Amino acid sequence: MRVLLLTPLALLAACSAEKAPAPAPSTEAAVAAPMPPQPPAQTPVTAREVHEENDLYVFDYSYPASAGTVPALKALLDGKLDEARTRLKAEAQEGRKAATEGGFPFRPYSHSVKWEVVTDLPAWLSMSTLVGFDSGGAHPNYMFDALLWDRIAAKRRAAVELFTSKAALAAALREPFCKDLDRQRAKKRGGQDGGLPEFDECIDPTEQTVILGSSNGKAFNRIGILIAPYAAGPYVEGDYEVTLPVTQKVLDAVRPEFKAAFVAG
Repeated sequence: MRVLLLTPLALLAACSAEKAPAPAPSTEAAVAAPMPPQPPAQTPVTAREVHEENDLYVFDYSYPASAGTVPALKALLDGKLDEARTRLKAEAQEGRKAATEGGFPFRPYSHSVKWEVVTDLPAWLSMSTLVGFDSGGAHPNYMFDALLWDRIAAKRRAAVELFTSKAALAAALREPFCKDLDRQRAKKRGGQDGGLPEFDECIDPTEQTVILGSSNGKAFNRIGILIAPYAAGPYVEGDYEVTLPVTQKVLDAVRPEFKAAFVAG
């Protein structure tokens, strides 16, 4: 039998091989990969709401965020806001001057506008508002206004512009409009008349505030007519609102370039 004898030097070499430390990690691998650049923070578009109250006037004006997302529309509404506030201030100053000279109490004037969404479609934004005002008369008063924004043309339109003519739209709406208006009148009056002959007659729906609406979120399929006090009845009756479906008669009155925006309701 042969016996293999290892010298001390050989033993030391063997131990060193078994216990050799692991190589140090690469400097390049230890450095973390750079983070990708972060996009700039986006400022969220919010609704605008202004309230000012002093001894001269009370002013309120607001519009929804859906209007604020359209730069041109936002600029238009901001301009209307500034115009209304400037006009209110001037009128209130004149009113206070007249009150001082006439020796009677002055009551602060007021003006309020609150735009609300009627329908928000891919190509259209339909909004309406009740405009309230008080200039020191016997009682406050109000009226309606509407705004139809054409997203494709980037411009404001009146609802009646989408039809061949006001007369054509009035003819298409007249029968169902007058029927529903008389129904609402009878309900408010309890069988009494309107007090004046004109308050018992039908009125032209296109001379009122016309708004376009949608129940499917895709196209206009209903038309609303907002009627302020005194237009269809005495002040005590307040306002009227008639909502009608888009019928074939209405579709026939739509201008060709806007046909795709309507469907029968």
